[in-house]
Amino acid sequence: MTHSSLQIIRDEHAAVAAMLRSLVMMMERGPGDAPERFFDVLRAMLFYIDEFPERRHHPKESDLLFPRLARVAPELMPVIRQLESDHMKGEGKVRELQHLLLAWELIGETRRAAFTEAAQAYVGFYLEHMRTEETQILPAAQKALTAEDWVQLDAAFQHERDPLAGGLRDPCYDRLFTRIVLTAPAPIGVGAA
Repeated sequence: MTHSSLQIIRDEHAAVAAMLRSLVMMMERGPGDAPERFFDVLRAMLFYIDEFPERRHHPKESDLLFPRLARVAPELMPVIRQLESDHMKGEGKVRELQHLLLAWELIGETRRAAFTEAAQAYVGFYLEHMRTEETQILPAAQKALTAEDWVQLDAAFQHERDPLAGGLRDPCYDRLFTRIVLTAPAPIGVGAA
């Protein structure tokens, strides 16, 4: 049986992975002859990562899923500690990328490499983080957690879901998502590849 919280986690991971792949494609394409639009969409993508995965997705994992799993599968504590460490560092990493992007935009090409290197490292870090959760944490949780745990987790993960992963559309984010979708390449948007 697949619990809704597990599917929500996977769906939200897929949305973040798609955003990260589009971010990499945007970086590879570069600003071209539309630098304002380019930097605008990269800022929007980084804001999305900060707003949804960092502030909404990770706290549910850290506060609800990981403690339950640690109690019933203590052998996973090293993995859980590493994932918690990742969560603690994530917001700072996004803020650093936002700063490096602004430096590239305002100071110029001499700052491009710093942003590109940091962004590529971040994408690798984040994809590995999600892979660890999906290959080690989620299967163990499915085996070890109780029906009562799943009722609570399923209810919690339904709350404040990522609109890019099937959550309810909140009109306050319409500008953000429109900006990303119209400019970013697939799989997130309809912009040029």
